[in-house]
Order: sequence, then structure tokens, then C-alpha cells
Amino acid sequence: MPGMVAFGRRWGIASDDLVFPGSFELFVRVLWWIGTLALYTLHEGKFDCSGGRVLHSYLVVLLILLAFIILSLCAIVYVSAQGTITNPGPRRSIPVLVYVRAMLYVPELIWAILGAIWVSDDSQGCQTHFFPSIWILLLSTGVGVLFVFDPLGSTHPGPQSQELLGVRDLESSQGSQLLSTARSVAVRVWESRLRLLCCCLPRDESHRAAFSSIAQLVSGFFSDTDLVPSDIAAGLALLHQEQDKMEQCRDPDEALSHSPSSPIAEDLEAELEKATHCMQFAVAAYGWPMYVYSNPLTGACRLSRDCCKTQSAEYDIVGGDNMGCHFSSVLHSTGLQYRDFIYVSFHNQIYEIPFFVALDHKRAAVLVAIRGTLSLRDLLTDLSADCENLPVEGVSGACYAHKGMSQAASYICKKLLNDGILNQAFTIAPEYKLVITGHSLGGGTASLLAILLRSSFPTLQCYAFSPPGGLMSKALADFSKEFVVSVVLGKDLVPRLSYPNMEDLKRRILKMVSNCNKPKYRILLQGCWYELFGGEPDDFPTEMDNRRKEELNQPLLGEESLLIRSSSSYQGLASEESPVHGSHLPLYLPGRILHITEDGPARRSCFSQVRYRVEWSSETVFRSVLISPRMMADHMPDAVLLSLRSLTQDRPFNLCPSSLSNSHLNVI
Repeated sequence: MPGMVAFGRRWGIASDDLVFPGSFELFVRVLWWIGTLALYTLHEGKFDCSGGRVLHSYLVVLLILLAFIILSLCAIVYVSAQGTITNPGPRRSIPVLVYVRAMLYVPELIWAILGAIWVSDDSQGCQTHFFPSIWILLLSTGVGVLFVFDPLGSTHPGPQSQELLGVRDLESSQGSQLLSTARSVAVRVWESRLRLLCCCLPRDESHRAAFSSIAQLVSGFFSDTDLVPSDIAAGLALLHQEQDKMEQCRDPDEALSHSPSSPIAEDLEAELEKATHCMQFAVAAYGWPMYVYSNPLTGACRLSRDCCKTQSAEYDIVGGDNMGCHFSSVLHSTGLQYRDFIYVSFHNQIYEIPFFVALDHKRAAVLVAIRGTLSLRDLLTDLSADCENLPVEGVSGACYAHKGMSQAASYICKKLLNDGILNQAFTIAPEYKLVITGHSLGGGTASLLAILLRSSFPTLQCYAFSPPGGLMSKALADFSKEFVVSVVLGKDLVPRLSYPNMEDLKRRILKMVSNCNKPKYRILLQGCWYELFGGEPDDFPTEMDNRRKEELNQPLLGEESLLIRSSSSYQGLASEESPVHGSHLPLYLPGRILHITEDGPARRSCFSQVRYRVEWSSETVFRSVLISPRMMADHMPDAVLLSLRSLTQDRPFNLCPSSLSNSHLNVI
């Protein structure tokens, strides 16, 4: 599990991660050696050109060099396959083997350069079409080194300093200073990564503050573990199979026909009809990318007739849509006319997300639809997950919410009220009621916007589709049950995303990899097979031999790693209790929750017919992350819309939404 220490630094790869890359290179090198030997044998006695003796010597040395490389790779693959994730003892010789393999690159590179010089010399007069080249392998090796390079590798204390400090001494002033320095370096590294990823964004104060906040969040989450990416992948594979075994043993829950906190008259069928209607507008808010994705055969052709045209006076209500394609897709998706729109904004900055306001005559509503994540700026808004106070009149208890979405909701609220947008809408249709909707980021922002506008519009309703789990405090979540309905499909990851849930996921991953006594390469191979082809979950051992239970409650020590002894991730590592919140405030889903699940077997092909069932659920169901191949597919807005239509129309749909005919996603 600890990152491998070589060349004086820690790398983002463990000593048991060399099985697959080593096997691949071994396969290539063996083919190369066989091919070179075959060519040498075929041309034996035919090196009669002017440079024949040089070519003969070159091939002989190349065969010997490849043989040494093959032997070193065999040793690396064999030793790397020994032990378990948390037992690197049998792999202690891996650094030495890596040094030997690295040293072999020197003569190989020199020999390749000499070979290239010899080939470029036309005076040799020998045919060189069979001359092998190693430049592709050398280039791929260099790229691989860049991938596993850990910028924080040199910041870890050496073995002597760690031995002197020990885990207990990390609580001393010297240990605290060491940890503080490591955290500061980690924050700077993550800030640099974010700036590189978002290099096209402006470098104003709001973006710098967002980068800093996100960097502190991400670096703090990984600061108390010594996991490499493959450890996380192995833990997720084990956890997925463990969750599937538990699900097979669990009796199906009984679906409720009414929400426990709603009037009996407000039945499930009526809420589904309203949610299905609002979801059309939430999907439309994504503009032309979602329209083309949902209509791959005809979407682009339909929009091309309206895009890039000279905008008429009717387009004066539209902002941030220079080409007109976004607004054209909204018109096609909703079936509304130009005159039905009060305000349309595709302006997009951090904490400022697109939305539109329209008159929904079918439901007699002034509808505010907010777009979900579709840009890097939206992603920064999503990741600004610190808590921010959101005082609401009449709500007792702590009132706080997700910072990024809270600021986005405040931005839209000011636009709606200060610019007179809602006043204009209700002047045209005073008898209409206010309805707010959105998906993902838009769903979370819509819920907080509904809370902000509740005092001014007591009859408003909000339908939030796939909102993030870490959204608002318990007091605000309870307050929103009166007017907010959240819709969650299947094993969608986003409604289960919150810092406590991620800490719980990390804790469970650590437990799985700590208790499994299988080598990592077997876990990954069997996990990939299970994800692709299904079958019965593998019965991996849940406890290692001769492992004391109290040892599992201690931090997992890695070579030359910094650990925080009082990390919440390690509290009760062997326990199955609810997530440990630690210093992070708990956040909840908004309102009442409609949970849509698939009927029938869990694994089906992409084009299988599927039916859905729906039930009222509680926020406790979403307190842990479920690992599934559909954890991201269930979050897609077209998948949510299709499931809702399947429920309201009582007919099955395919599992591949984008492969459906256009009529399924167009307004009927």
C-alpha cells in the first residue's frame, strides 16, 4: 500500500503495481528478441556488405542486452506479484530490481543511438529495413514516469526522522510543524494542478479564492492516508462486490404510495406527473450540447436552421448566447414560443450559472429552470464545498449550505428580484404560481433558491433532480420538506456525495484492502471481470490470518509517510457504523426524496428493456456511496427523464438513453 520509495523520493506507484506494466513490456521484449533472433538466423552468413561486420556485432549485442532486460522484467513481475496490499515485506527487493532495470536503459539508449547513426550512414551499403527501434518504448517509459511522479514525494521525512519521531511524537511541536509544512506544500501542489487544468479561465480574485478553497479540501482529504491510485481501485472493486453480496441478502423494501411528511391527497402519481413535466425544462436548460446528445441523428440538423442567424428583437431577452444555438435548443426541447420566455441567461462564471424564466401555461406556472454542470466554471462551483451560513427567517437551528451553490442561488435571487424579472412575469400572469427546477448543480441551486424566495412566494414549489448530497444543514433540509421534492435515480453517485460520505468511503476502502489477503493484481483482474461480465461476487476473505482485531483500529503505517494519528478515517476501521463526520459539518439532501430504482435483475445488457419503481425515501438511505457501473450513468439528465416517463407512461425503456429514437426525448 505505501508508495514505492526509489531514487530518493516517494512515487505514486506501489511495489505491487509493476505486474501489469512489467508483463506488457515483457511480452513486447520477448517478441522483439524472437524477431531479432529470427532475422539474425536468416541472415547468418549474408553480412557481406561493407558494414556487415558492424551490423553482425550490433545484433549480437542487442540480443544479449534484450536477454538481460527480459530476465530483469521476469524478476520484477514475479516479485511484484508477491505479498498483499498491506504486506509489502515479500516485495522489499523491488527497489533494487528497479535500479537494475533503470541501469539497463543506459546501454540500451547508447546502443540505439549508435544504431541510428549506423542506419543514417548510406556508405554502409547494407539493407536495414529489419533494424528494430526502441524509441517508442523509451518514449512510453518516459510518459509512464511522468504519470507516477509524485510532486509531494520529496516532502516526506526520511526513515531516520520518522523513526525518531514515531507516531506518538507526531503530536509534539516538532511533529506538528512537520505536518503543517506538509499540508502547506500539498495545498500549493493542488493549487498548481487546478491552475493548470483551468488555464483558460481568468486569474481574478474569485477564481484564486476558489482554487485555494478546493485545494485545501482535496489535500486535506488525502493527507492522512498513504494510498496510491491502484490501492483505491482495488478497494473499490472489493467494496462493490461486498455491497452486491449484501444487496442479494437484503429483502426488497416496500414502496410507499404517499410521502410520510406530505398530505395524503398529494399522492405519488401526482408528484411523478409534475416531476416529469419539470424535468423537461431541467434538461432543456443544458442548451444545445444536451439536445444534440439526446438526438444524435437529427439534433444538429434541426439546430443548424436557427443557429448563426441574425437575431431578431425577440432575442433581446437572451444573454450569453452569441450563436443562438442554446436558445434554439430550449425552444425545441420545451415546445414553448418566443413570447413565453421572460428572461434567458447563458452567462457563465464561477458562482454564476445559466438559467431561464418562462411562462408554463400547461401548468399555470412561472418556471425558473437552472442549468447543471457543463463547464469548468460550473465544476469549480461544484467543488467549492465549504459550508457557508445561509440565515433564513423562521428556521430554527443551524442554517448553512454548500458554499458554491449558496452563492449561485444568491446570484440568481438578486437577478430575479432586483432586475424585476419575477415582477414582470407575475404582471403578465398574476394567477400563476412559482416553480423552480434544475438538475445536479442546477438542482442544488434551485433548492437553495427556493428557500431564499419562500418568504416572498409562500406557494412556490421546487423539483430538484439528482441534487448533491452535501447541500444543506439538517434544519434547512427539514424546512424544505414543505415545498421541495428531490428525485434520485438508482445508484446515482452525486446525491451521495458529501464529505462525511467520502470519509466513510475512504474508511471502508481501507478496511477492505487491510483485511484482504489476496495480491493486488488478482483483485484488479477479478474486479475487471466482474464489472464487465458480472457473475457471482468473489468471496474474498474478510480477515487476514493471525491478524489481531485491535490492529485494524490503528493507522496503517507506510514507508516514509506522514500520518495524522487522530484521523477520523481510521476511527472504528473495523466497524460497520455510520460515517464519522469529524470536523466537517454534516450536509443533507433537500426536501422529500423520490427514489427511482430498476425492477428486475441488477445486470442487463445496454439494450435490455427495463422497468422502474419509485418510492418515498429518507436521507439515511443516501449516507453511503454505492459502487456500481451505473453510478454515473444514473446521474445523466436524459436517463432521469426516461425513467420518469417510463413510470408515468407505464412502459419499459432501454438502458442506453442516447440510443433511443428522437421521439422519446422530444416534447410530446
